[in-house]
Amino acid sequence: MGGSSGSGGTPLCLFTACLLALGAVGEGGGGRRERHNILLILTDDQDLVLGGMTPMKKTQVLIGQSGATFANAFAVTPLCCPSRSSLLTGCYPHNHLVRNNSLDGNCSSEDWQKFQEPFTFPVYLQKQGYQTFYAGKYLNQYGDPKVGGVQHIPVGWNYWLGLVGNSKYYNYTLSANGREEKHGDHYEEDYLTDLLANRSLEFLQKNYHLPFLMVLSTPAAHSPWTAAPHYKSAYNAIKAPRNGSFNVYGKDKHWLVRQAKSPMSNASIEFLDKAYRERWQTLLSVDDLVAAVLGQLDSLDLLKNTYVFYTSDHGYHVGQFSLPIDKRQLYEFDIRVPLLVRGPGIKPNQTHLESILNIDLGPTFLDIAGINLSQTRMDGQSFLPLLVNKTRNSSWRSDFLVEYTGEGCSGKDPKCPHLGPGVSHCFPDCVCEDAFNNTYACVRTLSSVNLQYCEFADTEAFVEVYNVTSDPHQLLNIAKSVDPSLLEQMNQRLIKFQACSGASCRS
Repeated sequence: MGGSSGSGGTPLCLFTACLLALGAVGEGGGGRRERHNILLILTDDQDLVLGGMTPMKKTQVLIGQSGATFANAFAVTPLCCPSRSSLLTGCYPHNHLVRNNSLDGNCSSEDWQKFQEPFTFPVYLQKQGYQTFYAGKYLNQYGDPKVGGVQHIPVGWNYWLGLVGNSKYYNYTLSANGREEKHGDHYEEDYLTDLLANRSLEFLQKNYHLPFLMVLSTPAAHSPWTAAPHYKSAYNAIKAPRNGSFNVYGKDKHWLVRQAKSPMSNASIEFLDKAYRERWQTLLSVDDLVAAVLGQLDSLDLLKNTYVFYTSDHGYHVGQFSLPIDKRQLYEFDIRVPLLVRGPGIKPNQTHLESILNIDLGPTFLDIAGINLSQTRMDGQSFLPLLVNKTRNSSWRSDFLVEYTGEGCSGKDPKCPHLGPGVSHCFPDCVCEDAFNNTYACVRTLSSVNLQYCEFADTEAFVEVYNVTSDPHQLLNIAKSVDPSLLEQMNQRLIKFQACSGASCRS
């Protein structure tokens, strides 16, 4: 990481390895339960399907090869604020009520702060004596003056270093425990990914003797894709993958996808290739962060007692079905995420095929801390038993819900403006991926039948169905050719999912 020190931080190379190991902490007496540390590294917009983990060489060795890789990890909604809200609360969007990235969509709103933040996973761990640390992007509207500004510190965090607004690499503002901290464009002092690494090392030096929860939420691989200076020439020959659904016309899909231009212009493809390369370049600094933080844990003799999780808030697309760069779609490239875990009791080089959701992270953290999930209102379930038990869990979920509520474009007319409030991420070609009538809910099954069934809330009442086993790129919508009884069955399952809460979401 170029030997940077962050803002007023200590250079990475100067940290020493002379501190005591974390001891057992419990409720007293013999047989007490040792409380393990928890580290979550969360990236932004990092896909799995399109090769998003390729730059993460150190991460794959230090976490994946040293622990478990989950091949079927998903976000329950493919947009930043709703997805992060699901991760924090352990709830589907229809229960935490964050619909999109705007204040009106409940993103970091007063209602969120009053009714949802008190039930996020750090609150439970803090009550158990964990020292809690958050650094980086929180929710897209965090820091807005209308909802408390930088003075608002979400409940549950002992040390708070929250990014104001959306992902940036330079020229940003942080809330440092409620105090405004402005940063400019000097690499050694301000580059956000490196700063997060350095601040986390400082935290570890001071809190090595306590059970801790750390969340490091990096800006990469979100736009504006500003690479560290020493990585700006990396991957210069790399292009966006041309296989699967790239530059393919989605003729039997929802209206929004059908109106995407196909074939794309050469200028659009060149733009997508550039974006793809720059996304990888930003991730190289995240790879360095992982190595630095795990190295510090090792030097403090904490790594053997720490569960380390690596994942992203959702996936991404770069020209799939001729759509410009964005997320917000129901397809595998937008909802699948990387998930790597290492820690006590986890054997190395494991690959798990069970479906893990981002709403399962909170319950898993609570399980690690010995907190009963029944004391919460979380919809997810702990996957700690899958990690530490020798046998697979045959009772694990076979299906789950994916839901998204469009934002921005008013009215029922399936047409979008070329510019204006109804448009998001219109780079080479605009297809209005945040339109209100790009609102859908899906049942995704992962069992003997590998299906995706989706209903849109629009004037067409459109349905998309995919056999993901025979059609992994979701090129053929089979809604009109499958047995109508299957459609009815999936519709009923979807209705139950959309009404579920807590334990009923896990049944």
